[in-house]
Amino acid sequence: MQLHDNHKSNELRRSMKTRHLFMISLGGVIGSGLFLGSGYTISEAGPTGAIISYLVGGMIMFFTMLCLGELAVAMPVSGSFQTYTTKFIGPGTGFALGWLYWFGWSVTVALEFLAAGQLMGRWFPDVPTWIWSAIFAVVLFSLNALSAKAFGEAEFWFSSIKVMAILLFIVLGGAAMFGLIDMKGTEEAPMLSNFFEHGLLPNGLTALIITMIAVNFSFQGTELIGIAAGESEEPEKTIPRSIKQTVWRTLVFFVLAIFVVAGLIPMDKAGVIESPFVVVFDSIGIPYAADIMNFVILTALLSVGNSGLYAATRMLYAMSKEKMASQVLTKVNKRGVPINALLITLGISLLSLLSGFFAEETVFVWLLSVAGLGAQVGWIAITASQIAFRRKFIREGGKVEDLKFRTPFFPVLPIIALTLNITVLVSLAFDSEQRLALYLGVPFVLVCYLIYHLRIKKTREKEGVEPQELQLQDNKRMII
Repeated sequence: MQLHDNHKSNELRRSMKTRHLFMISLGGVIGSGLFLGSGYTISEAGPTGAIISYLVGGMIMFFTMLCLGELAVAMPVSGSFQTYTTKFIGPGTGFALGWLYWFGWSVTVALEFLAAGQLMGRWFPDVPTWIWSAIFAVVLFSLNALSAKAFGEAEFWFSSIKVMAILLFIVLGGAAMFGLIDMKGTEEAPMLSNFFEHGLLPNGLTALIITMIAVNFSFQGTELIGIAAGESEEPEKTIPRSIKQTVWRTLVFFVLAIFVVAGLIPMDKAGVIESPFVVVFDSIGIPYAADIMNFVILTALLSVGNSGLYAATRMLYAMSKEKMASQVLTKVNKRGVPINALLITLGISLLSLLSGFFAEETVFVWLLSVAGLGAQVGWIAITASQIAFRRKFIREGGKVEDLKFRTPFFPVLPIIALTLNITVLVSLAFDSEQRLALYLGVPFVLVCYLIYHLRIKKTREKEGVEPQELQLQDNKRMII
């Protein structure tokens, strides 16, 4: 698919390999939610309920990524699902989605800066948090400004540290759980006793559903594969491979880690400790367990921040190419990085960060609430766009076998994915802590629609935004 800007100076470079795509998506997913929040999930849903939550969340992720795979291989563009939504659902919806997703990641990056700065207080209690936040902002900006490959390489190593920590935890924790390693303060290995002590769902089905909302949000970030597709080598090979690796490995990491945490820490104690990982490492007798996990969590936060800054920058760049944002944002530097879009995104992140220091209980909470909505709406857009794309493709005479990657069991699987994603969004209204996201997110989207129809639509018509072509096998084309 050719973006209709002939200025090569404004095009991104295809320099990322499969391992970069895989680790970028892991970078967006494995964060403090697993390292810190897993205890809360177990305390609410129970050990077995927590595993069910992660399995259901993983299934929704898998179905959604299969839909993304078909779209991203056919149209490997940096705008990803925002571009697909614009083409197959409607430009007004694409405009609202793009800005919501961009804003969400911009605010999330600010949260990662703030949390990382606070973690440094363990080792440097006399240094103000804002100084560390500023240092991390400079580091992540530099990594993103160098090149897409430099960003991908940094994300590969950030994510590798997280993955190694999880694997070590699963191996050592599993050994302690079944009595192969002695734990401090216990006479005998817990085995599977914690899974049977309180029954299947000790707090009922409602608690399970509420934790499923939080778990589903913790899987978000895998959609970054689609955004990075515009800068990947041989997307028809790297994207399907990355999606399969990401889905299965993420699911295995999460489910096995939760299984070990639930097996070692009783349900009534899991929700009151800061990090189950620290407790387990410490009880096994690993020296400096808390410091090691502090470092791993710090790496996880920087990894999510790094991926988020990349995703938001590419989304802003893609929207400017679609004449939905200032054309100044299409400018890329000599290394193929959309530098103006990067600067604007970092600027919004730093402004959001200020509210974390001066209006933490009001403005910052509001910003975070809206931020949590962007990725979920993105998943809905991915599944809806795939259904619309496939139908349009067949209607215009295309053959399904011409698609290099196909979502299986069409249309049943995409419809199930779309229904489940909408259900998760609607269910936010039943969670008192998440409800604010709908109260603030819905007006945000409505304002975006208004801006599009009052201003952007006329600009796009005036400048003549032309249809784009989808290049398929055998030199066939589809006008979209």
